[in-house]
Formats: sequence, C-alpha cells, structure tokens
Amino acid sequence: MRTLAPLLLTAVMAHAQDRPTGLPFATRSEVIAPHAAAATSHPLATQAALTILQRGGNAIDAAIAANAVLALGEPTGSGLGGDLFAIVWDASSRRLLGLNGSGRSPGALTRERLLAELGKRGLERIPPTGVLPISVPGAVDGWCALHARLGRMPLAEVLAPAIAYAEDGIPVPPVIASYWAAGRRLATEPGFAAVFLPGGEPPRAGERFRNPALARTLARIADGGRDAFYSGDVAARLAGFVQEHGGFLTVEDLAAHHAEWVEPVSTTYRGVEVFELPPDGQGIAVLQILNLIEPYDVAAMGCGSADWIHLFTEAKKLAFEDRAHFYADPQFTDVPVERLISKDYAAERRRRLDLSHAADVIDAGGPRDGDTVYLATADSEGNMVSLIQSNYRGFGSGVTPPELGFCLQDRGELFDVAEGRANSYAPGKRPFHTIIPGFALRDGEPWLAFGVMGGAMQPQGHVQVLVNLLDFGMDLQEAGDAPRVRHDGSSEPTGERMTDGGELALESAISEAVLAELRRRGHRTVRGGSFGGYQAILWDREHRVFRAASESRKDGQAAGY
Repeated sequence: MRTLAPLLLTAVMAHAQDRPTGLPFATRSEVIAPHAAAATSHPLATQAALTILQRGGNAIDAAIAANAVLALGEPTGSGLGGDLFAIVWDASSRRLLGLNGSGRSPGALTRERLLAELGKRGLERIPPTGVLPISVPGAVDGWCALHARLGRMPLAEVLAPAIAYAEDGIPVPPVIASYWAAGRRLATEPGFAAVFLPGGEPPRAGERFRNPALARTLARIADGGRDAFYSGDVAARLAGFVQEHGGFLTVEDLAAHHAEWVEPVSTTYRGVEVFELPPDGQGIAVLQILNLIEPYDVAAMGCGSADWIHLFTEAKKLAFEDRAHFYADPQFTDVPVERLISKDYAAERRRRLDLSHAADVIDAGGPRDGDTVYLATADSEGNMVSLIQSNYRGFGSGVTPPELGFCLQDRGELFDVAEGRANSYAPGKRPFHTIIPGFALRDGEPWLAFGVMGGAMQPQGHVQVLVNLLDFGMDLQEAGDAPRVRHDGSSEPTGERMTDGGELALESAISEAVLAELRRRGHRTVRGGSFGGYQAILWDREHRVFRAASESRKDGQAAGY
C-alpha cells in the first residue's frame, strides 16, 4: 500500500486525479517481459543489449555491449578512459559476484612529486582536468574480466553494435546533448576538441556523432582482448600522450592493471538482503544509512514528508562522516567494513540522530573497536547484471589521446593530498570512488539489480529507491520517478569538513509546507539540482517475469522481450 505524505499530496491533488496511477508525480508503467530485459541511460544502448540477448548472448554479454554503445553515445558519463564496477548474479553457481575494475594512480608519481607539481600550478589539491588527476583506465579490463569468466558470445560480436554506430554515427539524445554542451569548458585540453567538438561545437540533439577512432580502438579490443588495450600500440599512444603533456602514466602502469573479483557485502532491510561492493567505493554508505533508519516507522512518515526527509538527511550525515574518514583502497588501509555495516554500530551512531533539529557538525564514529552511466541486464537463464561505469565529472580529465577516440578519466581528483589519512594520495593506489552498483536478494533469490548515477547522490539515491519500494509500496518505475532529495556538504574523502550543516536540495514536487518545516528544524534548503539517473530490473518470482525501469530525468529506456 502506498504511503504518501499529506503535505506532498495537498500541493498537487488537483493534478493527481488526472493520472491513472493516482500518484502526485509524473510516472509511467514498468516494462514487464517474460524472457529478458535491459535498462540503460541511452535507448540505443538498451536496444544493443536486447539484440545480443536475442542472438544467444547472456546478460553479461548484453551488459558489455550496452556499455560499449554508451562509451560512444554518452561520453559525457562513460568511456574507455574510465573505470567500472559490477555485481552479477551468476545463475549457474547461484551466487553473487563482485568486480572492482578501478584503476590506480601512476606508479612513478610519488606524493612529494605530486605536491611539487601542484605547487608549480599554484594549487592546493588535485585539479579536475588536465594530466594530474589521470589514473589507469579500468573499464576495458573490467569488460574482459567479466567476459572471460561469465560471457558466452565472442567478444567481437558483443562489441559489433558499438563499432557499427561509431563508424556510421549515433544520434545524440536531448539530455546528453545538454551535458555535452558543457564540454566546451574542456576545449583547450589536449586532443579534446578534435574528437568531441566536431566543427568546433558540441553536437546538438538529433545530430549524428561519428567517432571512427573509437571504432578502430574497439575493433582492436574485439580482436585482441584486454592486451590490445593495455599493451602494444594503444598503450604506447595513451601513455606517451599523457607524458608529452606533463603527466606520469606509463605503459608499465597500464600493463600491470587487472580488475579484482571481490565479495559483495550486505545488510538486511525490511527482510531484504541489500548488497554493495566494499571500498574503495562508497557503496557501504547505503548499508549504513539503511541500518540507521530501519527501527523507525518510515512508512507511517510518508513519502515526501518533513519527518522522512529529516530522518534520511541526518542518517546520511552520520554515514558520510564515516565515509570521509574510513573509505579508501583496502590494500593501503585497514577499512573496518564489517563493523561499519553492523547493526550494533548503527545502534551506537543512532544516539547522535536528533529528530527535531539538523546537525551542523558530525564526528566520525569509532568502528575500529563522487557523472556516470548505470545499466542493468537480465536473461532467460536468470543471470542478472548490475554495472556502473564512469569517467568522473562528465568527460573526465579532458585529455584525449589522438587516434584512440576516448577521453581519460579524472578519478584521481578524489585523493586527499594531506598525509596520514585513509584516502591520502600514494603511487599505485586506487582513489576513493563514487560509482556503486546495487543488488538485492529476497529469500536467497535474486530480486533487484539497480543503480542511481551521480557522484555523492548515488548512495542517497540507492536508499531512496529502496525505501520507495519497501516502505512506500511503489512499483519499480514509480520508485525512480518519485521526487528525490539530495544533501551536499558532508565531510569529503578529499579532506573538506562539514561545519554548517550543508545544503538540502529538493525537487519541485515536494511542497512548500514541507520546506518550511525543514527550515524550522535547521536545514538550509534549495530547490532543484542534480538528482541522479536510475535504472533497475526486478525479478518477479510470483509471475516469473522481469520488471524493468529507466530514469525519467534522463534519455534512457527500459525494454525486454
């Protein structure tokens, strides 16, 4: 049964009666399919995934195919120069598998040398553009690791749709076009304009974007696998171009990179087992927030109510303070994951949660004793993939090696340059990561592959979607279309400290009365902002069908057959 806040309903009741759903916000039907499904942020990527599935590929093949099309058609959030994470339900072994495909900082760039380079530029932290934030791109090795272990169709066939679109041109959808327009700021970065500003301008909605250089790079990967990217001519061009412009990435860094299979970690919420990947990503923040809010009667509070938004925001602040202090590459620091996601630790931290007033400053607990694409696929055998991939900050660093067709990520910006902290910069280290795939089991069976794109919004979005499903009784599409909130200003893994309570952004469907009550409790509220991009696939065991949903705020599509 849906539980919607009266304050939210009152503001828009005149419109709610016009909607068949009876909901006070715009939504549409879930996609329901008996055999297979795909949900991505670009319709043609979704169609590529379905083509692979219908030709005999499995969900893993379909996910790689879709991601490759996104690398071409949505370079504002993805690409071969970025990283990748995935959670896969493997139907044959009946277990969840996690893949961390994030790359490391250059091995030759010591902290001392980094500080010297920053000093030359008059900077106090790693910048978002140029060669200094570049880390090893992990996406291609992530594809190949997934394919080698779980794929079925030859890699050449999997990458064929992306190669064809790269050669012939792929139409640019409206939302992606608006993000692309912001790419003008990168026009002076080495190689960027030649690839991503054809004719000196970003492509407009409806224009075809051709990238023959990317087609050639993908064809090399199709023929030679990961070695065709991480060694030989591609690696030499990539590393040489970075070094030519003052960077430190080497062919040795590229050759040494390999994705890591990891065990997903979980907590329970309302009887559902929710899984995330362990750090260096921020996924366990989702589990911490769920543990903090679980004892409260969230359903009675109602979607869009001041009580729910306040509870969520204060729980988020507590989890994010731990995120700033403890989440980092576990090969360089002891991250107390089991303690952080335990119910006992949540009970201790919950004592800091004030239901009447917003906290301005939060301290980390004592558990020791951050533009992206997300996609989901599912096949007739029961395999399900939750995959997220990103350059960080849209296109990434802006540095675009010639004749390769992709921009290099700027994920290294998220390192803390101060010494002695969990996420402090070190050579050969993976930076703190924002991108997180989500998964959930019900009664030990696969139930939900889901994700919400958008930097620090991602764990906040995961929690809101799950609460919409499990507390407020929404279906899969409604759970993504419901109005969201986003809190910014918590302490960050780069070293910034929250001192003023941060800022709470709310979408327009949340009423003015709710805003007034939140302000009374001490929140600084604003209207609008970036609230992420959602895709999901749910296995309906009762009817033996897949339900799929795609973000209404983006260009994407959910489809199935």
